[in-house]
Amino acid sequence: MIFSGIMRAIRTAVSLLPLAGLIVASLAIAAQAQQSLPAAIAVPDTSAVMTAHGVGAQIYECVADASGKRGWQFREPVATLLIDGRTVGRHFAGPSWELPDGSLIVGKVVGRAPGATGDDIPWLKLEPATGHGSGQFVAVTIIQRINAKGGALAGGCDKAGDLVAVPYASDYVFLKPGN
Repeated sequence: MIFSGIMRAIRTAVSLLPLAGLIVASLAIAAQAQQSLPAAIAVPDTSAVMTAHGVGAQIYECVADASGKRGWQFREPVATLLIDGRTVGRHFAGPSWELPDGSLIVGKVVGRAPGATGDDIPWLKLEPATGHGSGQFVAVTIIQRINAKGGALAGGCDKAGDLVAVPYASDYVFLKPGN
């Protein structure tokens, strides 16, 4: 009787090992996430308020420099913020992020790391320059743009004032102090 109870406990423990491993692995991944980012954008001793996937376009304008040479200059982002496939907010000029709960953050770039390829916009670390509302963004002290794919445009252009939208996707991590 005691032996069968011990064997049942061992079988139960062994059957739960994969689940325990997943839990420990996901906690380790979350704890090490900031350490694995480039130093220019890593922010240790923080925790995520929210992570959203941004899908949209980086808008560029054809602008002439002082010598009259025309080239593409970044103008603004236009993106939808998604969590689990659901729209949770928007990202637009400023750079700004807004949620339906009324919270809004306008950021300023304080760190930058190159994208994975020449076609990818850089990864960024931003601090809130201004904010409004009393929703989820109230505690946010850092915003990171990571895992960026696409969105980069360089080179000459023909007509000043022309606009081009370059598709991109990235993850936005909204951080607050503490673990």
